[in-house]
Order: sequence, then structure tokens, then C-alpha cells
Amino acid sequence: MKQYNAIHKVIVLFVVLCSCTFVVAQSSKQKELETRRQELRREIQKISALQAENKSKHQSELSVVTGLNYKISVLDNLIKVTNQQANLLTRNIDANQKKITALRDELKVLKEDYADMIVKSYKSKNEQSRIMFLLSSDNFKQAYKRLQYMKQYTEHQKQQGEEIKVKTAELQQTNASLLKQQEEKRKIIAENRKNQNELQLERNQHQALMKSIKKNLSKYAAEIRQKQREANKIDAEINRIIKAAIAKSNRKAGKSSSSSNFALTAEEKVLAANFVSNKGKLPWPVSRGYVTVGYGTQPHPLNRSLTIKSNGVRIATEKGADVRAVFSGEVIAIVSLKNVNPIVMVKHGNYITAYKNLSKVYVKEGQMVDTKQRLGTVFTNPANGESILSFIISKDGNTQNPASWIYKM
Repeated sequence: MKQYNAIHKVIVLFVVLCSCTFVVAQSSKQKELETRRQELRREIQKISALQAENKSKHQSELSVVTGLNYKISVLDNLIKVTNQQANLLTRNIDANQKKITALRDELKVLKEDYADMIVKSYKSKNEQSRIMFLLSSDNFKQAYKRLQYMKQYTEHQKQQGEEIKVKTAELQQTNASLLKQQEEKRKIIAENRKNQNELQLERNQHQALMKSIKKNLSKYAAEIRQKQREANKIDAEINRIIKAAIAKSNRKAGKSSSSSNFALTAEEKVLAANFVSNKGKLPWPVSRGYVTVGYGTQPHPLNRSLTIKSNGVRIATEKGADVRAVFSGEVIAIVSLKNVNPIVMVKHGNYITAYKNLSKVYVKEGQMVDTKQRLGTVFTNPANGESILSFIISKDGNTQNPASWIYKM
């Protein structure tokens, strides 16, 4: 019986240890998923708030669809994350249930052993006293050993009693954790249903708009092409200014003005290095906003046969939003083109950030600016209520993906 109990204890201990390791690993993953879920929830709240704030009777179907596309993608991600959380909680609940079963089995064995010891102890007291047990020894060595045995037996009884207390408390704690996880899972499933309903409503609205747009696709195609031509014109002017700045820096350094890279001073090299060291940690150029058009060449959401070439990102923000420098540097140009809202360009060593579509400008050419310093105010289109900032990052005239540089873009 003792051999069976010993083997049973080893098996139970193994199950409990495996369960604990699994739960610790799952707990870390659960925290990671919860952080991501909260980020996505805040993103959806931000999108909804900005869309409601910028809503206009004259808002174009084109801009509404663009906003819907982004919100749908965020909702999709949120649903995926909450599904992962629910699945992970299910696995945690299963692991805790196994742990509870194992702990109950272990407690049963401990209590049986403890009861057996109590019975034996009681019998030994009835059969003979401890003094007689010691006096009946053949020699002093045997008496000493018997005394040690009695002490060890008493200590083992105490340990067994304490172990029962500890395991009982652990069992109660695991039960409480299980109930908490079951409640958490219930809430997540309820939230997921709500998100799925919201996603379906957004998709229905998107489909209705797309159906309306397809009736006048040629009109929208012409509008898309015209906007792309305007964007290309602005980007060409930005490139011209950057090339001129590169040539100027090389002439100043006594190098060939035909070089395609900036000739940097010692201070500018430090500034560029600091800019690079903050890659992925730079602040957003506006305090509230979300990306409506990403970086690079991509199919247009309304007409897949048409492409958008975006040298940066377009960010939807609130009316009257301040536009901020993402890093310290020098204002090298304030661009003013006919029928185009002002553009501010800031140089950070051999990196340049450009802030397009401003209504007001608060800085001057040649001025040094700090991180998050106000450069101007974003322009709000009175026709549709949209406040869109276009933002570009380039290195020696070659555009970079802002999403790789700006914090959680």
C-alpha cells in the first residue's frame, strides 16, 4: 500500500508540475493578447470618434469607404485576438480542471496516510508507553535509535498535517482562479458577439456604398486619377527641393554637387544617428489620428484596376489638429504651390520629414525645431469635413515607410 501511495504521489506531482508550467506560459500569452486587445479597442474608439467628428453631409463616398475599410480591418483583427483569448482561456480552464483533479487525488492520499499514522500512533500508545518502548531496548545504541525514530515519526506527522493544509489552500485558490477564468471567458465571448455584429453593420454599409459607387465608377476613376496627378506633382516638387538641398550640402563641403547623398557635418551625423536610434519610437505627427492610406504602390479600394502610389502615409485626424515635428531638426523649406496647401519640410541629418496639407504654418525656413514642436495646423476641407495630413520620411531623397519609424503606426 505504501509503495502504491508513493508511486501515486509521484504521478500526481508530475501532473501538477506540468499543469503549473503550462498555466505560467499561457498566462504570459494571455497578458500579451489582452494588451493587444486593449490597443485595438482604443483604435476603434479613436476611429469612431474622429469619423463622427469629421462627418459632413457633403462627405464624399470615396472618403467614407476609405474610413470603413480601415475600421473593418481593425475590427477583423480585434475579433481574431478575442478568439485567440477565448481559446487560450479554454486551454487554461482545462489545465486548471486537471490540476484540481490531481490535487484532490493527492489530498485523498495524504489524508489516508495521515489517518493511518494517527491510528498506528494511537495503537502504539495503548500497547506500551514510550518509556517502556525505550527501556526495552537491548543497548544504549538501540534506545538512541528508537528515540530518534519517535522524534522523526512525530515530525513526519506534523509535516503531513501542514502539507494537507497547503494543498487544501492551493486547491481552493485553483478553484477560485478557475471561476475567474470562466467569468472572463464569458465576458470575452459576449464582447466578441458585439464586435461581430458591429463588423457586419460596417460591412453592410460598405457593400451599399460600393454598389452606389459602381454605378458611377467612371466618374470616381477620373477623380482618383486626378488626385494621383496632384499627388505626383507635389511629390516631384518635394524631390526637387531635397535634391537641391543635397547639392548645396555637397558644395558647402567641397564635394561634387552631383552626389546623390547629403554631405554631413559632425553635428548632422550625430543628429542622423539619433534619428535612426529612435526608429519605431518616433511620435505621431498628430496627437490623434489613424492611417487611411499606407505607404507604397497599392490597388485603389474602390477600383482594383487603378493603383495608388503613396510616397508616405495619409492620416485622418481631428479638425484644427496641431501638426508636430516627429524629431528635432532644421526647417529646410516651406513649400507653397498654386492650389496646394502649404508643406513643411524638416531635415534630420540626411533624413527629411515632410508634412503636407497644412492650413497654418508656425515655423520659418532655417528655424531649428524640437521633437513634438508645433509646425502648423492641418487643413480641414470645408466641402467634406475631412482633416487629412500626408506625411513622408526620406533618406537622401529615397522615401521610407513611415510605419517602420513611427510608434505603433
